Amino acid sequence: MSLCIAEVGEVARPTPMLPTAKPPVDVLFTSLGTADQILLRKLLTEPVDYVDHPGFLKRGIERKLFGGPATLNEDGLRFVEEPDDIVESIRAGERMPSLSLQQEQHLFMRYNFARLQVSKILSANAGKRLTPQTTRSLLAWGHRALECRSIVVRLNMPLVYAMAKRTRLTNVDFNEMISEGNMALLRSVEKFDCGRGYKFSTYSCRAILKSFSRVAMRASRYRGQFPAEFEPAMERSDFLEKQRENVEYDCIDELKEILLRNLAGLSEVEKQVISERFAIVENNIVAPIEPKTLEQVGMLIGVTKERVRQIQNKALRKIRLALETKYLAA
Repeated sequence: MSLCIAEVGEVARPTPMLPTAKPPVDVLFTSLGTADQILLRKLLTEPVDYVDHPGFLKRGIERKLFGGPATLNEDGLRFVEEPDDIVESIRAGERMPSLSLQQEQHLFMRYNFARLQVSKILSANAGKRLTPQTTRSLLAWGHRALECRSIVVRLNMPLVYAMAKRTRLTNVDFNEMISEGNMALLRSVEKFDCGRGYKFSTYSCRAILKSFSRVAMRASRYRGQFPAEFEPAMERSDFLEKQRENVEYDCIDELKEILLRNLAGLSEVEKQVISERFAIVENNIVAPIEPKTLEQVGMLIGVTKERVRQIQNKALRKIRLALETKYLAA
């Protein structure tokens, strides 16, 4: 049964050609809005594709699909259209139920007819510079195609979410599945042939499932190359250790400068206590010294170790205040 579905969805058509029409003059191009400039640039640089339908050859098909004659509105960039229940509901942000087969075919015929007109305009102006009238018509049909595609995608996005919930894949991020499914949905809209009489979900479900399979294969290859998300033993870089050492050296240099210039207003006893306790000397060329204990410093200056602790804490508060003042001033 799945093979039959695949055969129904596939449409044999020639490979779309890149358009060769030239953009309009700079004055006209710069007068367009940002969205219209982006759309025009896309239409002139990307292959134009559409799915043909026998109904496109019937007389009055444009009036039947869009409800009225192709007259441009005041800005000359969009067509004036008759109200359409489905289109108006989507524009208003209403939640639409699933479309019937006839409604869905109507939407896809609108979409592909608009793309057909874009292709005709570009083919008729191959190698030529677009005139103002041709530019306005091209943009109007481009906007029609984009709006139809947007409606179809918005109506079928819940399908991607439902299939992602039903598809249980281990070690695959759910958000990544949704993203791949949405991309598959967009590709399905581009290729679906409504003239075969099948619902769009019949074709798109297979494409979405194949996208989930690609996600699983990609995740499997990634796990083969990176079996562990993070293993500290495998990290060979000593960047963090060197950065930590640099910070320590900077702090020592700052403390030496404070002691040397007495920026914290320390007494001679306080300077001696800090220097001996933390082994800080002004010129350490001969040999390094070891930090002394409170008792050793007390014996050196002739006080108890409790008194040394009090002097040390008072001196550290002064140094901290000096550092804060310096950084705030900077």
